[in-house]
Amino acid sequence: MLPVGPVGFGDSPYSALSAFAGNPLFVDLDAFGLDVPREAPSSEDSVDYPAAARLRSRHLRLAFAKLDAAARRRLDAFGEREAGWLDDFALFDALKRAHGGRPWWQWDEGVRHRRPAALARARADLAEDVAFARQAQWAFDEQWTSFRGYCKDRGVGLIGDMPIFVAHDSADVWQHRELFDLDAAGLPNHIAGVPPDYFSATGQRWGNPLYRWGVLAESGYRWWVDRFEAALRRFDAVRLDHFIGFVRYWRIPAHEPTAIGGKWMKGPGRALFDAVAAKVGGRLPLIAEDLGAVTPKVTRLRRALGLPGIRLVQFAFGTDPQGPSFLPHNHDKNAVVYTGTHDNDTSVGWFTDPGGTPTSARTREEADRERHRALVYMGREHGEAVDVGLEMMRLAMASVARTCIVPMQDVLGLGTEARMNRPGSAEGNWRWRVRAHALDAVAEERLLGLARTYGRAPASTERK
Repeated sequence: MLPVGPVGFGDSPYSALSAFAGNPLFVDLDAFGLDVPREAPSSEDSVDYPAAARLRSRHLRLAFAKLDAAARRRLDAFGEREAGWLDDFALFDALKRAHGGRPWWQWDEGVRHRRPAALARARADLAEDVAFARQAQWAFDEQWTSFRGYCKDRGVGLIGDMPIFVAHDSADVWQHRELFDLDAAGLPNHIAGVPPDYFSATGQRWGNPLYRWGVLAESGYRWWVDRFEAALRRFDAVRLDHFIGFVRYWRIPAHEPTAIGGKWMKGPGRALFDAVAAKVGGRLPLIAEDLGAVTPKVTRLRRALGLPGIRLVQFAFGTDPQGPSFLPHNHDKNAVVYTGTHDNDTSVGWFTDPGGTPTSARTREEADRERHRALVYMGREHGEAVDVGLEMMRLAMASVARTCIVPMQDVLGLGTEARMNRPGSAEGNWRWRVRAHALDAVAEERLLGLARTYGRAPASTERK
């Protein structure tokens, strides 16, 4: 699943307000027994983030005012256990509200620079909002723990996604400015991104501040160790977004308007993962998202750590340098195969995109060529009616890769209207949601039938 932190700029889970906190929008209000009217969503297919936030905030404040003694003891225990990040996040959240949602580097000088007297005054003045932020995190944690236990009892594991970089406007950067490449005003000297690629001719300028890896190394990578421990308490396995960045990362001067003027810099490499493994113990249950400009060093690190890489079927038929290795007959067992990721169009959208449009990443000729190659590989004829979503799922399921992940949009056979994200576009993303009753018998058979055919279904689901 996508990152589950509190969304930040552009409602993006990859620009979360904290690398440790959970998103209060996921908290189930029914669990508190409140008999309050619900506001109908403006659209079944799209999230209205501001409306959802208002709804949750109003109802949760009512619920927290009625916590019994047992709940308050659990809240206190949670606060003690998570004090390393919770106290500062709760104050960050309250200060952000008090400053009208502005980023932390635009706050009043005292709290912007974390002067002790100013922070103490803010904690007192904003005590109610600080307490609410703590309580919301406690509610998320309790419900998530229950949810994970429910899944475990049914043999279902959870795979989470960990972005390598964190948002500039986050509690993490505000709390640990010394760990990030910032100037005296708190603004980035350099930012993260990637060079020109499949998605953009000018590269991707993400805007995240870069780490001061030398400072992190001196601390034994403590912040990263804490981050991994928190993630592994929440998930059974973690997908490391932009694994390439741990070997080398694209450093862009903050004043540059595009990513073209960046340069490759050396990442922390294996030292970081050794520090995490020493604290966590045992083999790390990680998936390396190794898409993009993969070098032999990236592959060597992934293999040395024993991590599966990613094989993306959509990229098998185009111009991606790794394209041949993404063809299912070239996969290896220690891999995770996807039809597409959150950054791709749905399989139907990708196949039917004519190319050459302002929203397309391909020319018309490239789109035609990819369709032709895909049809030939599927054993289909031009002009033949093809259920592309199903056929792409079939290619992924038939792979020898040990793990197969199919986006929900492909299970449901949806088109571009259900796309989750367009890299390089700051608006209109992360809004799609599955309808309450979309997973009907047709969708079940679509997924389960392929899983049975290719030996990916649990024994309990096999037909008698």
